[in-house]
Amino acid sequence: MSAASDTLPDRLLEELRPGLDPSVLAQIEPLAETLAGARRIACFGVGREGLMMKALTMRLFHLGLDAHVVGDMTTPPIETGDVLFVSAGPGDFGTIAALCDVARRAGAQVICITAMPDGPVPAMADLTVHLPAQTMATDQSPATRSVLPMGSLYEALMFLFFELLVLNLRDRLGLAPDAMRARHTNLE
Repeated sequence: MSAASDTLPDRLLEELRPGLDPSVLAQIEPLAETLAGARRIACFGVGREGLMMKALTMRLFHLGLDAHVVGDMTTPPIETGDVLFVSAGPGDFGTIAALCDVARRAGAQVICITAMPDGPVPAMADLTVHLPAQTMATDQSPATRSVLPMGSLYEALMFLFFELLVLNLRDRLGLAPDAMRARHTNLE
């Protein structure tokens, strides 16, 4: 790395590039197709991954999709025709696995976004989205050491990937930006 590109922001941008590679972004199309065809969408993640899933849920709502965050009191029961979209960056969380089991038994599709596609939770999914990034499960390995702490690289990529997904869905659904804005809350 040259001295000019040796700043922390430059190193971070280089770390983000593999997660925005065309092969990674090619996963947006089947994901958008599944979400657009869902009757209802329930999203969930734990910790900071959960915050990224909540951000996505908000945008799905802005797109006019029937989207909910698992655990909110207004989340309806999941059924056939619905999608449970979970994040399991390290490939396994007990809570996520239990929710996937409930969704599968109820006849819903399961989508998992992860950095570890061979993990137990992705194995339960009908569709797995792989974001190649360090998570808390790999932050101690010298081979995957990011300039960001713990799982922040994965979480940052989730946000960027989701924003590109939203743009795809907006175009797929034929929505103008004003239509999304009209669904934004006025109770802030």
